Amino acid sequence: MDAKRGSVPEDIRNFSPEAINKMKTASRHISYLLDEGYDLKQAAVFVGNHFLLSERQRLAIMRSVASREQCSARKRKQLRLADLAGREVWIDGFNTIITLEVLLCDSLLFACMDGTVRDLAALRGTYRLIPETTGAVRMMLDVLQEAGVYRVNILLDEPVSNSGRLKARIADLAEERSSFDLDIRILRDVDRALYPKERVITSDSIILDHCVSWVNLTAECMRRSGKQGIQVW
Repeated sequence: MDAKRGSVPEDIRNFSPEAINKMKTASRHISYLLDEGYDLKQAAVFVGNHFLLSERQRLAIMRSVASREQCSARKRKQLRLADLAGREVWIDGFNTIITLEVLLCDSLLFACMDGTVRDLAALRGTYRLIPETTGAVRMMLDVLQEAGVYRVNILLDEPVSNSGRLKARIADLAEERSSFDLDIRILRDVDRALYPKERVITSDSIILDHCVSWVNLTAECMRRSGKQGIQVW
């Protein structure tokens, strides 16, 4: 069982103070290229090769940076938790819960240019419940209950392993709360299901660029935990 979600031994070297300073310089180059219309992956490869960045360092930068236009557009669509009272929310389940698991594991989280919090837990379709899963789900549900939402829709990716087990765990924990209706669905394409929705809870950049509006729940959980993400830009 993965007891340290989102962490590998090389992270100590990859994200030392000296390494972060180099990454910040590289991020400035990549950000400039993004604002000039270059593709993020191509810019990360070009600049990453120049600065001899590791794959983890490149991934951290790619998840942290965005163009000025993207940041502005996402900010315009962002809602406050106070805007959720009496409303319905749509949650990108794995995206949100995994980030909160990483938070509870004290693994690396990154404060991104668009205000979101992102991790490096690249599960690539493989997922197992860990001891922190229960705490992550409770944290998510507690924030939503305090916000006064009336209905919570949680979407889980069918291709990801153990999605059924996670659904059952969420359902069990939700029984502790009767203040909102809950619907948990396992879908083949969660991203596209969330594109037309309002009040989406995710940090997935593609969904943020497509959805009608979104809420930065993981950043709020980070704030409540008293922890800060690493800034590499």
